[in-house]
Amino acid sequence: MTSFSYAFILSTLAGLSTLFGFLPLLFSLKNEKKIILTSLAFASGVMICVSLTDLIPESFKLLSKIFKGFPALLFLLIFICLGIIISLSIDKFLPKSDNKSITNKKLYQLGLVSMLAIIMHNIPEGIATFLSSSTNKSLGLSLALAISFHNIPEGISIAIPIYFSTKSKVKAFLYTLISGLSEPLGALLAYLFLANIINDFIMSIILSLIAGIMLHISIYELLSESLSYKKRNMTFLFLSIGFIFMIISHLILG
Repeated sequence: MTSFSYAFILSTLAGLSTLFGFLPLLFSLKNEKKIILTSLAFASGVMICVSLTDLIPESFKLLSKIFKGFPALLFLLIFICLGIIISLSIDKFLPKSDNKSITNKKLYQLGLVSMLAIIMHNIPEGIATFLSSSTNKSLGLSLALAISFHNIPEGISIAIPIYFSTKSKVKAFLYTLISGLSEPLGALLAYLFLANIINDFIMSIILSLIAGIMLHISIYELLSESLSYKKRNMTFLFLSIGFIFMIISHLILG
């Protein structure tokens, strides 16, 4: 097997792990409100943890190789803020659906926004997995496993809102699949165009922008929607579980 094939297969499998977030929909789901609020709170905790313990530290580490001290922090904060602005713009300008089969348009919009954010997150992950796997198979495998683990709750953040707003398991599956396929797309882009031009500064910008986008969505969209069901204790319990889940996954997968 060539290094390209190995790297591309790893990136694809890591991306398709997002579909595990669809699996709960294969079972009988009776308490709709409870499932929605716990799923959204859990996904929010996961996204906050990924942003604070993965994306932001890695971005700062890359920036610190180029800029020492305060300038690195300043660039980090600027691009995180730009990410938040991008997320606000996506939320504002995303076309509103007039489809009468959608029973909860706000929840549907939340699923779409989450899908777009995760696509933007998965593409650089696919690039990173491809580049690392091409040069070091063991490192690529470790990275792919770590990505697969945290892709599962990200899949939940798409599948659950889409299903309960449209009552369509097919749509929930397709939207989750599309987000997962963005990972091998990133690998393909890396192979065709980016392998020779990606540097620490560009990757740090991408990571900090995505951190801003995910922080906005996790707090302003996912957590806010979960709190709207007026069960604060349950919301913060599952927010904490999501955060702890990711901390443990980082410790296990190193």
